[in-house]
Amino acid sequence: MIIVDTALAQREAQGNPIRVGMVGAGFQAGGIGLQIMTATPGMRLCAIANRHLDAAIKVFQQTGIEPVACETQQELEAAIAAGRPAVIEDAVALARAEGLDAIIEVTGSLEFAAHAVLAALESGKDVIQMNAELDGTIGPILKVKADAAGVVYSFADGDQPGVQMNLYRFVAGLGIKPVLCGNIKGLHDPYRNPATQESFAKRWGQKPAMVASFADGTKISFEQAIVANGTGMQVAQRGMLGPDFSGGVAGGPLLPIEQAVSAFEPYLNPEEPGLVDYVVGAQPGPGVFVLGTIDSPRQRHYLELYKLGEGPYYCFTTPYHLCHFEVPTSVARAVLFRDPVLSPLEGPRVGVIAIAKKALREGGTIEELGGFEVYGVAENIEVIRRERLLPIGLALGCQVVGHVEKDAALTFDDVRIPPGRLIDRLYAEQEAMFALELTSGVAATFTE
Repeated sequence: MIIVDTALAQREAQGNPIRVGMVGAGFQAGGIGLQIMTATPGMRLCAIANRHLDAAIKVFQQTGIEPVACETQQELEAAIAAGRPAVIEDAVALARAEGLDAIIEVTGSLEFAAHAVLAALESGKDVIQMNAELDGTIGPILKVKADAAGVVYSFADGDQPGVQMNLYRFVAGLGIKPVLCGNIKGLHDPYRNPATQESFAKRWGQKPAMVASFADGTKISFEQAIVANGTGMQVAQRGMLGPDFSGGVAGGPLLPIEQAVSAFEPYLNPEEPGLVDYVVGAQPGPGVFVLGTIDSPRQRHYLELYKLGEGPYYCFTTPYHLCHFEVPTSVARAVLFRDPVLSPLEGPRVGVIAIAKKALREGGTIEELGGFEVYGVAENIEVIRRERLLPIGLALGCQVVGHVEKDAALTFDDVRIPPGRLIDRLYAEQEAMFALELTSGVAATFTE
């Protein structure tokens, strides 16, 4: 967003920077902190909350800053008011603290993040997050609460869902109807787990389970689900189509995305809301693409002149996603222009359900996303409701009841949900608000 740099420069010149707090101090959070502190005039990283203070302190130490450690919300507010960078273990205290304009949530957690995000919204702060897992589970109800509080709830630019939404808006702004929003992956194997991804994770300083969630399809399912919820699109089938071109052409270079899109054409209908999907192994990876169409013969003539082909579907691409580099811009868009990068339009259109990665035995616990027990796939919300399928965002920490075959979709009947969780209450509230006919069994799951 070219206008954002000018607006931030004005805030810097006025001595009135956007004051930001961040929840999380992991791999991406470290990059976000570095970007704000070294490359974003007009914005200040005031405080970080993390369950392990050492990690939060190290984010500031990247630029030679020694933050003050706080134990209470009152101490944190005093540090913010004095202009002293601060760290605290209590994420809810940071979310509620006075003196902050916006909160960046970048934990990758669910229950923990739900508490922090809800507290921030209720305290009148804009929330920008990179947590597709949270957004893909309870994003619509969080957006409702943000609207009620008069604040912005947004996913971040830089990660692939935000980049897709930027491209979607660009294409629509040309007068071209987007019919598919797509993600480009390099690998998809639903049976990857923390053990198989351990060496890769170690090389890049990431957690093995998180890396496994990228490989097993859970992450991209969440990413495309939130794009669907932000555009009104759906999936063509459970798990999406996901054509695989990773073998290239006769062992040669990877297939250009413009040639790969023919795999989607039989499923496209300009009269319908459109689809979200992905390809494996096409280039440019790991970029994104949007397919669009236009009725005007004259405009089609211009598009052919400008080297976009003869149609009827035109492929627009962004050849990269820069993750943490663009998060500060997302904050500025929210705070200065009230412009969310990506947020749910209304109720969910697509969710992410839990599929057994192996045969699950009675009494076992579903430990983590990208773990050994389940992987996630995208499914249309009408099917999820009709079949009482278990959202993978609610599956974590659940105990398996009975036996579930490998590759079977879990239902609410297959698990025992831990009592007292905020995320379950918010999901139930979301369903009660948006479902035309809330399945009584699902409602009872959260009210007993």
